[in-house]
Amino acid sequence: MTLQTLPHHLHGFSQSFNQSPLRHLGTRYSADGVFLEEPGNTIVCHLESGSMSAQAVIGARARMQSLPEADKLAFTAESSLHMTLFQGIIEYRRKLPFWPEDVALDTPIDEMTEIFLNRLEGFEAPDSFKVEVIGATPNGLSVDGLTNADRKAMKVWRDRLADVFGYRHPDHDSYGFHITFAYVVARFSDEAMFAWHKGLVEILEDLQEAAPIIELEPPAFCSFVDMNHFERLKVLA
Repeated sequence: MTLQTLPHHLHGFSQSFNQSPLRHLGTRYSADGVFLEEPGNTIVCHLESGSMSAQAVIGARARMQSLPEADKLAFTAESSLHMTLFQGIIEYRRKLPFWPEDVALDTPIDEMTEIFLNRLEGFEAPDSFKVEVIGATPNGLSVDGLTNADRKAMKVWRDRLADVFGYRHPDHDSYGFHITFAYVVARFSDEAMFAWHKGLVEILEDLQEAAPIIELEPPAFCSFVDMNHFERLKVLA
């Protein structure tokens, strides 16, 4: 394998392919890999604690931590592992269309959380859904609905939440569901990229065999101070 044949979805992690500034470095985490305060709120499904699939996901995360140059990643806390169903608001993204048009852009995060809790009163939960892992990168896992019906249910959830909260991100219909393990502090050398490509293929295959369905807790509206803990405020199903 040569660098030129490295899969395109891994190019952003290679120092040879990409020298652009890292998007969240300095706001979400420091150059030392320490997570910084970046308060906000969100709708997430945590891994079902103690489930076989949760253990398989945690095992995949541990294997990534053992790959070359893994110290160039800032790993979030194991207890924070979740799939984001709908993005709330966040301190460093105070602009339209990432914020309700009917609420001032300088509204404090805590006040926004209360506003959203009020808007969720009487929320009728759509159908439940199941997800599977479809990909892996140094950031973590890509997931999607297991069946067409599951994918449709996830879309209904997102559409209803957008109506309740009063905004839709530009990627509302194309949002890639994922379970984040880590953020990039520094990009990988070519040698490490080859090892990561091989390792990720093996990790993904093993995880899909061990956990064909990723068991998730019901969607919950959560607040957070940083990326290491998502406090459940209201379970929606």
